[in-house]
Amino acid sequence: MSKQLFKYILNTIPRPILIRLSYVARPVLALALTGDTFTDPIDGKSFKTFLPYGYGNQRNNVLSPSTLSLERHRLLWLYLKRETNFFTSESSTEPKKEVLHFAPEQCFLKRFRQLKHIDYTTTDLLSPIADVKADICDLPFKDNSYDLIFCNHVLEHIPDDTKAMEELYRVMKPGGFGIFQIPQDLNREVTFEDDSITDEKERARIFGQYDHVRVYGRDYFDKLRKVGFKVDEVDFTASLSEAEIAKYCLAKGEIIPVVYK
Repeated sequence: MSKQLFKYILNTIPRPILIRLSYVARPVLALALTGDTFTDPIDGKSFKTFLPYGYGNQRNNVLSPSTLSLERHRLLWLYLKRETNFFTSESSTEPKKEVLHFAPEQCFLKRFRQLKHIDYTTTDLLSPIADVKADICDLPFKDNSYDLIFCNHVLEHIPDDTKAMEELYRVMKPGGFGIFQIPQDLNREVTFEDDSITDEKERARIFGQYDHVRVYGRDYFDKLRKVGFKVDEVDFTASLSEAEIAKYCLAKGEIIPVVYK
């Protein structure tokens, strides 16, 4: 599929429809691109090339044909597998962990649902695959409800991200943790946002995507700390070899924000 066609599809078809169509397209793409150059660690399948992706500037070899994972998804999967006990239960008598997942990604959804040692709830305002339709700035969940929260590439869409962060803090249990990835310009000290930019093409040019409202800088971590979270800025790619980074098509130096309450 040409980069131009792929870009047109991303920018033209509404995301809920894209999610439904992708279930049909995935098996065809995976079969057509089978090879041994790149590997998706989420399902272990290898391909001669990954697909391009991007609403503005397209990145080559980043979208896995089988799981539709991007660089950030594969990085998170490897981090969870190698650095946490998310996929395992310490004992059969241990209470299930309460997990809340915002805007659930297709590459994770089925796999997370299969884990027997967690109670897994997904939520989003628009996604057709979410369990609970909810506004992240006004969540219908009780205080201190969740042991683990995934909120990845969501906050850049939210005009009042401080309110969203406060809600995330409210529903997280004391002692709980979360992973709140965002698209981030690590060369930028201060987050840039401009509410006067409403044209979708201009938003895509400036913010990287037509439905983004800001470009986060390094101050993102301090924004989370001001709400009350403790934050670890994890450069997990620093622990990987160059061969692994290339094989899994990861973005070297991408920071995983791991937050605690």
